[in-house]
Parts: sequence; C-alpha cells; structure tokens
Amino acid sequence: MAAATTREAPYVPFTPFTMPNSASAKKSLRQSEDLRLRNRSVRSAIRTQIKKVRVALKEGDVAKSEEAFRLAVKKLDKAAANHIFHANKTARLKSRLAKAIKTAKGIA
Repeated sequence: MAAATTREAPYVPFTPFTMPNSASAKKSLRQSEDLRLRNRSVRSAIRTQIKKVRVALKEGDVAKSEEAFRLAVKKLDKAAANHIFHANKTARLKSRLAKAIKTAKGIA
C-alpha cells in the first residue's frame, strides 16, 4: 500500500440545498457562484492589506503603515461602493486603522 500524500483538497463549488428547476433559476445560481468567488477574492485582498498595516505598526514602521493604510482605504472604499462590505463596516475599519496609526505617531 502506498503512503498517503498530502494534497490540497479540490475545489468544491457551493451547492444549494435544493437544485434549481427553471432556466432562470439555473442562470441565477451560475451568476451568484461567480459573484461569490469574485467577492471572496476581494475580501481576501482587503484582509491582507489590513494585515500589512497592522504588521507595519507592530514593527514600529509608521511610514510603511501609512502607505499600506492608503492602499487599504482605497480597497475598502471600492468594496463599499460595490456592496461587498457594508459602508459602516468600511468606515469602522478605516477609523480603527487611522486611530492605531495616530497612536503609533504619538498624536492621539
């Protein structure tokens, strides 16, 4: 018997509890799957950018954190405009990051 190899699990698409019956329902399912994948990648990119800001702050590099913050704000605003994140959530995240940067600078 061969030893089990560790491989990444194959992609499994989202499966609803009931399968669509009509043509329009099938199309809607295809569209929602595409949107879900696109939104997932955008959310992941935003989380990564926010993490870069926090890591730069933890290292004490305020200039690097400000640059990462500018990119994070741009991505958050685009996500809010496209309804990927709620507008209040983006405002809350931006506010917390800005406060953390000001604290690191010694302003607040």
